[in-house]
Amino acid sequence: MVSRAGVDEIRAILDGVRDPEMPALSITDLGIVREIRQEDDTVVVALTPTYSGCPATRVIQDDVVRALHENGIESVRVEVRLAPAWSTDWLTPRGRERLREFGIAPPSGIVDGPVVVSVACPRCGSFATRERSHFGSTPCKALYRCDVCLEPFEYVKPH
Repeated sequence: MVSRAGVDEIRAILDGVRDPEMPALSITDLGIVREIRQEDDTVVVALTPTYSGCPATRVIQDDVVRALHENGIESVRVEVRLAPAWSTDWLTPRGRERLREFGIAPPSGIVDGPVVVSVACPRCGSFATRERSHFGSTPCKALYRCDVCLEPFEYVKPH
């Protein structure tokens, strides 16, 4: 078994692996690292992609293996877990703040059932915003515009 210190060391290494679609976030801040364990001489990292068809999954797997190899961990296997499905609830508080700093609104806002009623602008904080397109640069984001500062921004849709 990987010791607690070993898991913490591996998690720290993985904290340097960025999400290719939202480079403001590490994969640990994104909450997709579900488990770190050892099987015989192999370190196994289980990842849950943000959605089952995420095109960045393969790139992230390769980046995990590369980061661990660069840090002296030679035998690595990455598993993809689709259940339970990733949730925006898994984003860390630091990850939410990094999204805001990067100009992307984290999942939040005022929600009425399945409908997002209002989203705070990550630049000025105003809730006077409007969805311009239900899809942004990736399927997990929507495009919004602030009526106060007039800036467009992306919003990570809650799920």
